[in-house]
Amino acid sequence: MKRVLVIIPTYNESENILKIIPEVLSNSDEHNEFNVLVVDDNSPDGTADMVSNYESENVFLIKREQKAGLGTAYIEGFKYAIKNSFDLVFEMDADFSHDPKYLKLFVKEINNGYDLVVGSRYVSGVSVVNWPISRLILSYTANVYTRLITGLKVKDTTAGFMCYRVSALSQINLDNVKSNGYSFQIEMKFKFYKKGFKIKEIPILFIDRRAGHSKMSRKVVYEAYFMVWKLKFKSLIGKL
Repeated sequence: MKRVLVIIPTYNESENILKIIPEVLSNSDEHNEFNVLVVDDNSPDGTADMVSNYESENVFLIKREQKAGLGTAYIEGFKYAIKNSFDLVFEMDADFSHDPKYLKLFVKEINNGYDLVVGSRYVSGVSVVNWPISRLILSYTANVYTRLITGLKVKDTTAGFMCYRVSALSQINLDNVKSNGYSFQIEMKFKFYKKGFKIKEIPILFIDRRAGHSKMSRKVVYEAYFMVWKLKFKSLIGKL
């Protein structure tokens, strides 16, 4: 049986967290044991307390002292997965924009020999619901820009719904991952691409959050804009 860890970073997700956890866990079957690791950035709305009181041996919590960003939350989660001998590890949002119904499809593709499976909004046209046209244009053009600069062979370079084979992930120097916003998603895919790992995109329908507030900011966009050049330069000089 494969041990699967779904990492969910949170900051003020009290409206969603107790709904998303049971839907993730319901994917467990005779072949896969699904577990949830919430990495909470000291949410003032009590998200961490809700998780700590959740009665399940398959739910874990890392509570951080302050808001430290998406990338560092996932890095802590990845290290937890490696240390505790999980087989597969997911990145997933708490707000249902990443639908738990797709989780088994990711695992199926990993079982087909892939090292990283990406839930893609753009591999089969555009599959996004409830975004304003301005954000959709920004996201789409950012992905085209990233592919042009880096050569990354992934349609949705900023996708945040992903499944990693832990044996491959453990070969990445996680302490050398420097980005923290959406550029984190680009950096991880690029590192897998340059390592020669097998990457598969599967189409998902991305539906903007049901409740709570988006964490998107102008700073996050700027970080992603400059990060692609840093990745390209480091790759050229062999310092990735």
